[in-house]
Amino acid sequence: MTRALLVLGITLAAALPAKADLTHRISSSIQLDVGGASTRAVRVGNSYSISGTGVDTTDGTTAGVVGGLGAHTNGVNALTTVTASQSTDGNAFSFANSYTVGDTVPTSAPTVGEVAAFGDITSEAAGTNTGLAGTITTAGAITISPGAGNTSAIGQVISELQSR
Repeated sequence: MTRALLVLGITLAAALPAKADLTHRISSSIQLDVGGASTRAVRVGNSYSISGTGVDTTDGTTAGVVGGLGAHTNGVNALTTVTASQSTDGNAFSFANSYTVGDTVPTSAPTVGEVAAFGDITSEAAGTNTGLAGTITTAGAITISPGAGNTSAIGQVISELQSR
């Protein structure tokens, strides 16, 4: 009987599957980009500021009142003349003003390839794929070569080992 149980136990142990579930995944990719030409133009607006202590200001119409920006033509304001005078002779005072002339508003759409004469412009030429390349070997070695301006190359290899 003992021998039969021993044989039965060995037979059952040999019949059970081993628990060795492993999953191995490898993925690789290369991304090569050649950018197109682009231009960003932002119109700068008009601004006027005035500050001070111990001074009286006038725009010529009312004492203590400053009109600041006058009428505008094509989006550019005329600056109203401001007169500042010390409130009390001999006392301390401070006075500051600043004026930023805004960009004119275009009266027509720009011609293709032209950029409006705005104060905030960023422009980038079209990229060329001269020399732009990338490879990944079966061993996972990445080789990328940059192209000319306005290009990018990105390579990656992901190796994942999972046990369940």
